[in-house]
Amino acid sequence: MIRAIIIDDEPLAHQVIEHHLQEHPDIKLVAQFYSAKDALCALAKSSVDMVFLDINMPEVTGLELIKALAKPPQIVIVSAYHEYAITGFELNVTDYLLKPVSAPRLDQALNKVRDRLPKYSATNANYITLKVDREKRKFDLNSVEYIEAYGNYVKLHQAQQVTLATATLKQLSEQLSHSFTQIHKSLLVNNQNVISISHDHVELNTGTTLKIGKSFKEIAQTLL
Repeated sequence: MIRAIIIDDEPLAHQVIEHHLQEHPDIKLVAQFYSAKDALCALAKSSVDMVFLDINMPEVTGLELIKALAKPPQIVIVSAYHEYAITGFELNVTDYLLKPVSAPRLDQALNKVRDRLPKYSATNANYITLKVDREKRKFDLNSVEYIEAYGNYVKLHQAQQVTLATATLKQLSEQLSHSFTQIHKSLLVNNQNVISISHDHVELNTGTTLKIGKSFKEIAQTLL
C-alpha cells in the first residue's frame, strides 16, 4: 500500500484527486492539508510515500516545502501554472501535473511513483484503467498481448477478446514504457509475450505474429 497525502489550499483540487484515486486501490490517502505549513509539522512526525503538492499557497509555497524536507517522499506537483515545471524537476519531483488533472494523466504519474518505489512493485497490481464506452474499466496488463491504434481509440488484444478503449497509442506508449514497446506506428507489444524476432516480425507466445515498422526495427531487436 502506498501512503499518500494531498497538500493544496483549494478544496476542489482535493476533490478531483480523491475522485481519480478511487480507481487506484493501492494508493491510500492518509491525510489532507490546506497549507504547506501544517503539512510540514505533520511530516516531521510521520512519513508518507508520496505527496500531491500544489505550489502557490500562502505562508509556505510548495517549492519551499520540498526544500525544507531532509528526505522528501515521492512528490507529484499539481499546479495551475506551468512555469514552475523546470524548477520542480530540478528538485527531483516525480511528475508535474497541470490543473485540471485528467484521470489518464494521473494514472501516468502514479505509474512513475510505483516505478520509483521498488518495494511496492512486486505486490501492486500491474494494471491500467481506461474508459470503455461510458464506464471506466481496469485491465490487467499481464493479460494484454498487444495494443493496436484505432484513430482516437485503441484496441486491447487479450486472448480471444478485443476491447475498444478511449486513448491514443502515443499516450499509452509513454504511460506503459516500462512493460510495452512500440514496434510499429500502430502497435504496442507486451514485452513479456515476445518469444522470437525476425527482420520484420515479432512472434508472441500465443502464436500471434506482428509486423515491425521500418523505423522501429532497431528498438524491436532489443526485446530479446
